[in-house]
Amino acid sequence: QVQLVESGGGLVQTGGSLRLSCAASGRTFSNYAMAWFCQAPGKEREFVAAISWLGSPRYADSVKGRFTISRDNAKNTVVLQMNSLKPEDTAVYYCAAPEGPYGRWNQDSWYTYWGQGTQVTVSS
Repeated sequence: QVQLVESGGGLVQTGGSLRLSCAASGRTFSNYAMAWFCQAPGKEREFVAAISWLGSPRYADSVKGRFTISRDNAKNTVVLQMNSLKPEDTAVYYCAAPEGPYGRWNQDSWYTYWGQGTQVTVSS
């Protein structure tokens, strides 16, 4: 059974950093895109970043220059390095994976597998 497990969330002050990790099991995702989405209380789930199976990163405009997505195919993991955090980044962050290697990478409807999420809280 496919499982995605996030870790690394926590409480950090404005301007701080966090490193989120997503460990996948049940299937190798080396030939698939991987992504991060976030959801704040009372808000819809939003795209944060994605990385193609070739390693090409894509980011939401709000996180460009601050977040970096990377993957380690040997470990079947994806990492989101979050720097210069802002209070508006506060949300539950979810790791996601699709069924295929190509598609609407910034649309949550494309992704089939989801982790349980990890809470990120940025205080001012």
